[in-house]
Amino acid sequence: MSADAKTSGSGPWSDRLGRAATRGLQFLILAAVAALVVYALLAVKVVVLALLIALILASAVRPVVSWLERHGWPGWASAILVFLALIVVLGGITTGVVFGIRNGWSDLISAASSGWQQLQDFVHDSPLPIPVDADTVNAALSQLQGALTSPSAEQSALTGISVASEVLAGTLLMLVTLFFFIMDGPRLWAFVLSWFHGDVLERIAASGERTVRTLGGYTRGIALIATVDSLLIGLGLWILQVPLVIPLTVIIFITAFIPIVGALAAGALAALVALVANGPITALIVVAILIIVHHLDGYFLHPLVMGKAVHLHGLVILLALSAGTFLGGVAGAVLAVPLTAVAWSVIKIWTGRDHDEPGTAVVENGTDDEAGPAPA
Repeated sequence: MSADAKTSGSGPWSDRLGRAATRGLQFLILAAVAALVVYALLAVKVVVLALLIALILASAVRPVVSWLERHGWPGWASAILVFLALIVVLGGITTGVVFGIRNGWSDLISAASSGWQQLQDFVHDSPLPIPVDADTVNAALSQLQGALTSPSAEQSALTGISVASEVLAGTLLMLVTLFFFIMDGPRLWAFVLSWFHGDVLERIAASGERTVRTLGGYTRGIALIATVDSLLIGLGLWILQVPLVIPLTVIIFITAFIPIVGALAAGALAALVALVANGPITALIVVAILIIVHHLDGYFLHPLVMGKAVHLHGLVILLALSAGTFLGGVAGAVLAVPLTAVAWSVIKIWTGRDHDEPGTAVVENGTDDEAGPAPA
């Protein structure tokens, strides 16, 4: 062995501590790069959200476009028909949500506050030693109620020029991108694949196919679950003659798109309203209905309509929701779970652990039309 080799092998970075320091430095560099990427994406959050929502919606309706094309429809005609139908559905849902909540929002907040006060009085008078800091919770509720019902908050929410312009610009960008994803998604994805060859091509193609399948399956499944949950719980509230059934049903539908946390929040709100208007017995029945619907989701609906689209542990879902809420607010919470499922599926493909899900796409020359819209 030469002197140079001995010298290089006995440097300060060659022992265990040096190698650990090298790995630590590499980790810090990767973390810094990831932080810069996240910062850049947050700087153009409107564009990123528009692209992600367009990709998710296009993935959800891609099977309909493929079905129309297989039955003789031209590609442009099927894309336009599906796009217009999707706009009508989204417009109808948005209109129903706005009119369903607008008239009963103040009453809903007041009823929830009164229900919490009654529940707090029960806990206070209970002989059980329940450690509840009433003053802290009351102060937080007062601030929340004031923020939601104050004229300034309503005015800023309705007439904020900056927020309205961002929402309008993001919506327009999302609609334009959605149309091109529906019409030219396969060709856009084929163009991306044309830059790769061999094993890399196969893995990227499989990743794109899995992304579209996961996003589409999750979106269709969560929409069906939200509809079933809101109908079942709303029917139960109507039978029990709980007031504000329509706004409660709308809120249950919306919050169903946020797994675990959304159901708990909507259920607590419905139980508080029932406690104020109908008494503790009805409130307990509402809680029982919520538990039954929750188990129906967990043991029947989720496995049936989701399949393998989302196969994540509950702790992973909670962590993804926390990170998504911190980075992107409500939109981040809604998108956190499907994006985490996509990331896990892609990681399994690239690490060779994707043996439990056969049928990954292998695209030759990047011309598979079933690859769906161009994944980001």
